Amino acid sequence: MKTEWITASDSNELEVKHKDQLLYLSFPALEATGIVKHAFSTRIGGVSQGKFSTLNFTFTRGDNPEHVMENYRRMADAIEVDLNRMVLSWQTHTTNVRRITEEDAGKGILRERDYQDVDGMITDVPGITLVTFYADCVPLYLVDPVHKAIGLSHSGWRGTAGRMGKITIDAMTQAYGSKPEDMIAAIGPSICQSCYEIGEETAVEFKENFKKDQWDEILAPGSRPDKYQLNLWKANEIIFREAGVRTEHIHTTNLCTRCNSDLLFSHRKAGNERGNLAAFLCLA
Repeated sequence: MKTEWITASDSNELEVKHKDQLLYLSFPALEATGIVKHAFSTRIGGVSQGKFSTLNFTFTRGDNPEHVMENYRRMADAIEVDLNRMVLSWQTHTTNVRRITEEDAGKGILRERDYQDVDGMITDVPGITLVTFYADCVPLYLVDPVHKAIGLSHSGWRGTAGRMGKITIDAMTQAYGSKPEDMIAAIGPSICQSCYEIGEETAVEFKENFKKDQWDEILAPGSRPDKYQLNLWKANEIIFREAGVRTEHIHTTNLCTRCNSDLLFSHRKAGNERGNLAAFLCLA
């Protein structure tokens, strides 16, 4: 299956994979741990139609639920995980992280969730697949191969300003004894700096939460004096490093959702007329 990707750098941290017609992305560095199955979805290979075409994973935007469920079945088959043990987040741009246990298996996919305002999840239960959702925001994958635990978090500008990556690491440390220096981190496909213009109010949030000598790494001049271009990838790299993750263990995408909006859903490109991508992470 041939696809033409627009890349933001020569970095080659992601691998394009497919099962039948379904196309998805994976990080070789996460696969190399030998303890996880994972994916980041594309728009290709599902059964959704119209603005949801074709591989949409949200039940909440008006897509046919039967189509969405079939998309989940196809992804579960592709990465060889149990559909019945997926657990879905309930994202509201918080920095709340939930510890997922066997009792949560199937929540959001086969039965109702009994939680809200959850943008990050952690677990040490084999066979549970964590699922979070995207259309420009940043997916953060964390794998602790020593204590055999994982974390998956949604981090938009609010989550990044609130240091969601560190909060997820702290939750894994408290719950499982994980150490940041042991962790493998991946920053998944999301909007690139060139495509992400923000206003002064948002820029102030980052200036207040990052050191002054880091501002030039994450904020570039925008189209007007009161506008900036925000680098969410670099900001999350900084957060991971300062939380104690080794630089060589941080793996960052070079794929922008807006630049590749024919292959990935992008809110900046399509607004609300779209489906959602999903990140999947399972402890094997």
